[in-house]
Amino acid sequence: MPSKPSARLAALTVAAVCSAASTVVLTTPAHAESVRVHDIQGDTRLSPFAGRQVTDVTGIVTGIRTYGSSRGFWIQDPAPDADPATSEGVFVFTSSTPQGVAVGDEVSVSGTVSEYVPGGTSSGNQSVTEITRPTVTVVSRGNPVPAPAALDARTVPAAYAPQGDPAANGSVNALPLRPGAYALDLYESLEGMNVRVADARVVGATDPYTELWVTVKPHENRNRRGGTVYGSYDAQNTGRIQIQSLGKAADFPDATVGDVLAGATTGPLDYNQYGGYTLVASELGTLTPGGTERETTRAQHRSELAIATYNVENLDPSDDTFAAHAEAIVHSLSSPDIVSLEEIQDNNGATDDGTVAADVTLAKLIDAIEAAGGPRYDWRAVDPADKQDGGEPGGNIRQAFLFNPARVSFTDRPGGDATTATDVVKVRGKAALTLSPGRIAPDSAAFEDSRKPLAGEFVFRGRTVIVIANHFSSKGGDQGLTAQYQPPVRGSDTQRHLQAQEVHDFTAKILKAQKNAAVVALGDINDFEFSRTTRIMEGGGVLWSAIKSLPASERYSYVYQGNSQALDQILISPSIRRPCSFSYDSVHINAEFHDQISDHDPQVLRFRP
Repeated sequence: MPSKPSARLAALTVAAVCSAASTVVLTTPAHAESVRVHDIQGDTRLSPFAGRQVTDVTGIVTGIRTYGSSRGFWIQDPAPDADPATSEGVFVFTSSTPQGVAVGDEVSVSGTVSEYVPGGTSSGNQSVTEITRPTVTVVSRGNPVPAPAALDARTVPAAYAPQGDPAANGSVNALPLRPGAYALDLYESLEGMNVRVADARVVGATDPYTELWVTVKPHENRNRRGGTVYGSYDAQNTGRIQIQSLGKAADFPDATVGDVLAGATTGPLDYNQYGGYTLVASELGTLTPGGTERETTRAQHRSELAIATYNVENLDPSDDTFAAHAEAIVHSLSSPDIVSLEEIQDNNGATDDGTVAADVTLAKLIDAIEAAGGPRYDWRAVDPADKQDGGEPGGNIRQAFLFNPARVSFTDRPGGDATTATDVVKVRGKAALTLSPGRIAPDSAAFEDSRKPLAGEFVFRGRTVIVIANHFSSKGGDQGLTAQYQPPVRGSDTQRHLQAQEVHDFTAKILKAQKNAAVVALGDINDFEFSRTTRIMEGGGVLWSAIKSLPASERYSYVYQGNSQALDQILISPSIRRPCSFSYDSVHINAEFHDQISDHDPQVLRFRP
C-alpha cells in the first residue's frame, strides 16, 4: 500500500542488539540485499535468507510486544504475492522494548535474518523467522493494518502434519509447505501475519501465564462439556490454537473449557516454546460463559467397593488447598472407601533438608476431610528414600492410601520400606503380599528417579482386594505435537514402558497364585488409554483399563494444549471385569477450570467383589 504523502515523516531510526542465545544462524553473513517479507519467509519453514543481511524490508507494524524475553514487533507487507505458502509477516526482534514505532506505522527494516528456536534446538520445536539487530526507519504513520487471515473450519485442513523427511531425522523443515493439505503447514504459512478467529470455543482453560486454548473447528472431536478429546495419536485436533494477549495480564479473561470468545480475536500469529502456534491478540473476543460445572459422582451402594485415584499436585502442609481437596473427596467423589493419592509431599514440602516423612501432610488432609463431613480416614504409605523418586526437588512425592475403616480393613504385613520389595505368596490357596504396604521392584531401573508403585491388601465384606498405586514418569522432554520432527519423538515412553511391564508382571504373579484375585492397579499413569504403556499393563488379559468402559468422548482426566486426554486410569483384573458389575466415572472437577486445585481429574471405580 503506498504511503500517504501527508503522513510522510522524517526518518526515525531504532537500533537494537540481538541476544543470540537461542538463535540458529544457518549460513554465514553475506552482503545486504533488498527483499520483500515473502522472499525472507520463503515456501519452507526455514528462510532462504537465514544468516544474511537484508535492507529496506518494508511493511506495516501489526503488533508490538513489550514484555518477556522476545521483545519486538511484527510487520506485514500489505502487497502479498500470489503464493499461499509464503508468509507476508515477520517478527523484528529488538531485544529491549521497541521505541518510536506504533501499530499502523509503515517501516523500512534492515538487519540480519535469523531462525530462532523457542526452547532451544534440543526441544525439537520449530523455528521462528526473525529480523535481528535491526535498523528501523518509520516512513509513514496511521496506515490501515492489513486485513487478518481467517482461521476457521473451512480454512484449516483436516490432516495435521506431513511425514518428516527420513533423510533429515524426520524433520519437516526443508519440505515445501502445503497449506491446503496440512494444518501445521497452514499455520507456518501465516507465521507473523495478522490472523483472526471468530466465536471460538475455549478448549483449554486460562493458565497462570495468561494463555488459553480455543478451537476453530466446533465439531472436531467435541465432547458434551465443550472440550476437544484426544483419542489417538492420529487425531491431533487441527483446529486447536493458543491465545495470548498483547494487552495487560490483568485484562486477560479467566476462561473455562466450554466458554466462548465471542466476536473476533485478532493479532499476529507467533510460535512459542510451550504451545507452538499462538495468536498474540491485539483484539480479544468477549468471554461468554459456557455453563460448564464441576461434576459429582454418585455414592457407592452398600455392597459396592468404591476406589478412587486422585493426583493432588504436590500437596504439602504449607498449601492452602486442603479444605478444597477435602470438599472434592467428600462431595464430588462421595467419600470413596479407598483413595489412592499421588503427589503427596513430605512434611516440609520443597525444603531440601532430608525430611521424607509425610505423616503431617496426610493428617492435615484427613482432618480436613472429617471437617468437611466425610469419614475419619486412616492411611498407609511407605516413605521414599530422599531425592530418589523424582518430582519437585526436596518434596519427595509419593503415593499414599486413604481408607475408611468403617467400610474396609487394611491387612498390615510389616517390613516395607523404601528399598525392600514386596512379593507375592500363596497362602491357603489365596494370593497374599509379603509386605503390606510394600513397594514393587524399588531397585528396578524402571523406577530410577521415579515413583515406585505402592501395593496394599484391603478386605471388603470378607473379600481381599489388592490395590497397586502408581505414578509413572512424566512426559517431560517429549517433543510437542507442533515439533519440526513429524511424528514427534516421545522419548519418555521408554521408561513408562518398563514401568508398565513391572506392574504387569507383578499382577501376573498375583493371578498365577490366585486366578480369581481382585486386583486394581490405578494412578497417574502419565499415558493414554490407547498408548503402548497401557497395552503393556493389560498384556495377556492380566489387566484392563476401565476408563474404556466410558464413551470415547468421556475418556479424559487432563487437558493439555487444548486436548482433553486420559492420563489417570484405573485398571482391573478379570475377576472384576468379567461380571460387568462395575461402574467407572471420570469426575471432572479440575482439568477444565481456570481455578483448579489440581491439574488432574480424579477417577472412581465402584464394583461388587
